[in-house]
Amino acid sequence: MASLYCSNSVACNSGIESAKHILSRLFRDFDGGLRICLWDGSEVHLGRDHPTFSLTFRSAKAFQELVLARDPLRLAESYFRRLVDIDGDIYGALGIRHYLTSLRLSPMDKIRMAAGALRIGHGNSAEADASPRWAKTLAQKLGIRPSRQLNRISISFHYDVSNDFYALWLDEQMIYSCAYYEDAGQSLEQAQCNKLDHICRKLRLKPGERLLDIGCGWGALICWAAEHYGVTAHGITLSRNQYDHAQRIIKSRGLEQKVTIELRDYRDLQGEAEYDKLVSVGMFEHVGLKNLPTYFAIAHRMLKPGGLFLNHGITSDEGGWKKSIGTEFINRYVFPDGQLETVSTAQRVMEDAKFEIHDVEGLRLHYALTLREWVRRLEAHHDDALKHVAEPVYRIWRLYMAASAMQFEEGNTGIYQILASRRQAFSDPVPLTRCDLYRQPC
Repeated sequence: MASLYCSNSVACNSGIESAKHILSRLFRDFDGGLRICLWDGSEVHLGRDHPTFSLTFRSAKAFQELVLARDPLRLAESYFRRLVDIDGDIYGALGIRHYLTSLRLSPMDKIRMAAGALRIGHGNSAEADASPRWAKTLAQKLGIRPSRQLNRISISFHYDVSNDFYALWLDEQMIYSCAYYEDAGQSLEQAQCNKLDHICRKLRLKPGERLLDIGCGWGALICWAAEHYGVTAHGITLSRNQYDHAQRIIKSRGLEQKVTIELRDYRDLQGEAEYDKLVSVGMFEHVGLKNLPTYFAIAHRMLKPGGLFLNHGITSDEGGWKKSIGTEFINRYVFPDGQLETVSTAQRVMEDAKFEIHDVEGLRLHYALTLREWVRRLEAHHDDALKHVAEPVYRIWRLYMAASAMQFEEGNTGIYQILASRRQAFSDPVPLTRCDLYRQPC
């Protein structure tokens, strides 16, 4: 195998030994356990515990660049490009970032590792053409200035991957947002039904009311609200794949007279006081911090006096969406226009838009459970996934969702449902207590 990567066996052996010395120093005090497989097929066991995962470096150059640059995004990109493989417990693999970021190396250690990395040869491997087309295409997309055009491209990049791909790991209703678990052992299907019904009960939906869903996804909520609560529901999305799927579902269930959907930007919504109830699930994250006042002002304009608006969105523990490894990863590979804010800022902007807030519910642990189940299903359907998407796309979603689950578990990321109404005197859009919310689940 060594000849596939090194034109000179002596240089290759020297590079392997340098890599092993670097790894031994980096993980000298590691309490966990990991297995590193190097490009010549040799293995290094590191740490004090039994390994639950392995990292395989298929490229000497990738290893060298990671040591010299010390950039976690380089490791992620190497994984997407199949220069590095992660086998076994991906959460364990992601967990080593805490050890590495807390590691304090002396200036002499840094010099020695850099010198060792420089001694690692690159050989004649097939690394040169490892930059895939999808990466170049995404880079071109990210070159567009923030605009409605970018919003459409960003939504298409994330949601128009393939309906068949999403169907492999989502529930049967194709709900791509946080489920609502009444206990951790519930199935994803039941937890998503819980979520739909929980939202409908919070909105106190009644037969004959008009409901608007801003960013309706594949249409599960508007169909549920029409079938179970008798409302007339309208959804908007920027994703052509979601639109086409929702249209098929609406027709198959005979809901054409009760449910409609259109491809529309929320900023193009016309009219005033058009809807009794408004809901937005997972749309807030795509709006952009500068656009939040406009977003909430439009929601306020579309809502009837006495009506209710439920905003369900992910938040950050730090405001302003400052540049970091996490934010750069999200914007580079997952949501090109995604930005998160604190829940306190979201509430302030809603109040500035003349909303009165009635209820705020945190669902952080619910999303951690949801994401772990999505990852489990995705990993179980790896071979089927490759029938619909390229391997790098599969790897992006696997890493992104696993890392997100850990972010929610660690408390760095939150998710909240905020229930509000138009502020006005003598208004009583919700009951005096929440008792009506906690009847038996669906």
